[in-house]
Amino acid sequence: MELYEHYLDSLAKVAVHVGLGLQEGQELLITAPIEAVPLVRKITEYAYKAGSPLVSVLYDDEAAHLLRFQHAPEASFDKAPQWLYNGMAEAFQAGAARLHIAGSDPNLLGGQPPEKVARANRARSLAYRRVLELITTHHINWSIVAYPQPAWARAVFPGLPEQEAVRKLWEAIFKASRLDTPDPVATWKAHNQHLAERVAYLNQKRYHALHFKGPGTDLLVGLADDHLWAGGAVQAKNGAVCNPNIPTEEVFTAPHKDRIEGVVRSTKPLSYLGSLLEDIEVRFEKGRVVEATARSGADVLNRVLQTDEGAKSLGEVALVPHSSPIAQSGLLFYNTLFDENAASHVALGQAYSECIRGGSQLSPEELAAKGANRSLIHIDWMIGSGEIDVDGITASGQAEPLMRKGEWV
Repeated sequence: MELYEHYLDSLAKVAVHVGLGLQEGQELLITAPIEAVPLVRKITEYAYKAGSPLVSVLYDDEAAHLLRFQHAPEASFDKAPQWLYNGMAEAFQAGAARLHIAGSDPNLLGGQPPEKVARANRARSLAYRRVLELITTHHINWSIVAYPQPAWARAVFPGLPEQEAVRKLWEAIFKASRLDTPDPVATWKAHNQHLAERVAYLNQKRYHALHFKGPGTDLLVGLADDHLWAGGAVQAKNGAVCNPNIPTEEVFTAPHKDRIEGVVRSTKPLSYLGSLLEDIEVRFEKGRVVEATARSGADVLNRVLQTDEGAKSLGEVALVPHSSPIAQSGLLFYNTLFDENAASHVALGQAYSECIRGGSQLSPEELAAKGANRSLIHIDWMIGSGEIDVDGITASGQAEPLMRKGEWV
C-alpha cells in the first residue's frame, strides 16, 4: 500500500504543478473514471494547496455506460447531455483549468454494434464541440494523466492476476511519466527544454512537407501555411504554462488539409471507443482519405471517416523517436495517451490552432485558408516504427533526412 501511496502522491504533484501549471485563485474541473477516486482526491489536495478556490469532479462509470448499449431505446444513440457540456464550456470560459484522468477499458464496447457506437460518438462530438474548441485553442491550461484501473490493466497484461496486472501497469505509468527520479518536477523541466530545442529547430527549417517511407507506407504530408511546431510545455491564453499530456515525447504540427498524398499503414493497434482497430491502411488523394481498410475494426474506422468532411483529412502530424521510453517498454497500452508517444503518428480530424502562426487570433475560415483542418473528431493513430524513415521536404522540393529507422538523424 505504501508503494501505491508513493505513486499517487508523485503523479498528483506532477499533474498539478507540471501538467496543469495551476494558478493561485484558479478553479479546477476534473473528469475521471470512478475507479480513479484515490488519485482524484490526492490531486484535489494538491490543487487546494496550490491556491485553487474550488475543485469540481465529474466521474464516469463505464458499467453504466455499457448498460446504455445493452438496454437503452434506439433513440438514445442520437442524444448527448448538451446541458453538461454547456456547463463545462461555461467553466472554461470563466477560466477554470481542466484535468482529465484517462484509464478506460479498451474492450468496453468491443461487442457492441459499430453503428450504435458511431452514432453515440457523433452525438457526443456535436454536443462537445465548444468544449473541444476551448481546449484545442488553449483558451485555458489543461492536461491529461492516467490511472491504472483493473479492466485496463487486464488488457495490457492478460493472463496475470488482476492485482499483479494493476501493479505492473502502475510501474509502467510511473516510468513513462518520468516520475521515477528524485525530483520529477525538475526532470520534466529538463525534458521540456529538450523538446523545445527540437521544436525550435523544426520551426527554423520551415519544411514544406514531410515524407514518411517504410513497409506499407509512402506518404507525403504537406504542412499548413504559416505552420508552427509545438511539443512539451505550452503557454495557454491565460498565461499559465502547462503540459497537456503526461507523458509526452512528441513534437507536432498541422498538416495542410489539401496536400496529403500516398499510402500509410498503422504500426500499432488503435483502441478507440472500446474497439480495437488493427492494421489500418489508408490511401490519400488531394488531402482526403479515398480508401481505408483495417484487419479488425474496419466498420468503426469507416464510420469514423463519415463523421464529417474534416474526418477524412488530417489535423496533426507528430514525430516521436523509436527510442522513446514508451516504445522501449515494449508494451501496447491500448490507450492513445501512451501509445501515441511510442511512435510518430497522425491524427484524423481537428487541427490545433497553436500550430498556425497567430492561430489563436484567426477565425475558423482564416485557419482553413491556411490549410488547418476542422472536424468534430481528433483521433491519433501510430505510423512510426524502427523501420520508418522521415524526410523534411523544402519549398524547392529538396529532401533532407530527419529520421532514419525511427531515430532523429
